[in-house]
Amino acid sequence: MTKIRIAIQKSGRLNEESLQILKDCGISIDNGKDQLKASSRNFPMEVFYLRNGDIPQYLRDGVVDIAIIGENVLIEKGEDISIAEKLGFSKCKVSLAVPKSFKYNSVKDFEGKRIATSYPNTVINYLKEKGVEADLHIISGSVEIAPNIGLADAICDIVSSGSTLFKNNLKEVEVMLTSEAVLAVSPKISEERKELLAKLQFRIQSVLRARGSKYVLLNAPNDKLEEVLSLLPGMRSPTVLPLAEEGWSSVHTVINKDSFWEVIDELKKAGAEGILVCPIEKMVL
Repeated sequence: MTKIRIAIQKSGRLNEESLQILKDCGISIDNGKDQLKASSRNFPMEVFYLRNGDIPQYLRDGVVDIAIIGENVLIEKGEDISIAEKLGFSKCKVSLAVPKSFKYNSVKDFEGKRIATSYPNTVINYLKEKGVEADLHIISGSVEIAPNIGLADAICDIVSSGSTLFKNNLKEVEVMLTSEAVLAVSPKISEERKELLAKLQFRIQSVLRARGSKYVLLNAPNDKLEEVLSLLPGMRSPTVLPLAEEGWSSVHTVINKDSFWEVIDELKKAGAEGILVCPIEKMVL
C-alpha cells in the first residue's frame, strides 16, 4: 500500500503540536521511544522525526512528501517549497535584538554592526531591502549570549514570549517576519500521494475550523428573537427551536472564537439568557 511520508520535528513544542493535530485528525502513530520513523495504524502514513533545519532538503529531494515545519525555516532554507496549509500554531517572530543599553533609533543603526544569527539569508535579505550592510556571525544554537561575550553587537533570532531576550539583557527592536507552523509539500510528490494529501488536508481543515469556533446554545424571548438573530453568525444560519415555555425559543449557532466575548456581551444586552458554550471537535463544511 502506498503511504504518504510526513516529516515533523524530532522534539520540542512543534513536535508536540504536530503530533496533536495528527491525533485530532484521527491518525494514530505507533512511535516507540527514540524511533526516527513510525507508521500510522489507521491511515496510510509514515512519520519521519527529523531536525527542523534538515527538513527542507528532505522535501526537496523527495525523501518525504510533506512536512509540518515552521514557516520561518522555509523562508530561510526552502523558498522553492510550496505551502499547502497554514496550521495556526507554533506562532513566533524572527526579530533583531540589541542590548538594553543600546540607544536604538532605526534599522540604519545596524550599519557595520556584528549580528549573530542562525538565519543568515533572512537577515541579509531584510537588511538589503533597508539599504544596510552588516557583518554576520553564523551560529548554530543559542545566539542570545553573543552580545554578552563580545562576539556580536546584536542578534537575530526567533522570539515567542520574549522571556529569553529579557533574561539575556536584550530588547527586540525590529520584527523581520512573523511565522507559524505550515504543511509544506515536496516538489517531487507523486500523483498517488497527492490524493492522500488531499484527504489529510480535508481532515486538517475540519480540525482548524473547530479550533477557531465555539458552539453556542441560548434561550431568547420571541419578542426579542429578531434582534438576537441579527447578532449571530452561523455556518449557514442559526437554528431556532420553540421551547416548552410559550413565548420563548432556543437558538443554536457557531461563533468565531476571536469575537466570542464581544458577541456574548451583545447577546446579553439583547435579552438572551441561559447561554451555554460548547467546544467543537470537528467542523466539516
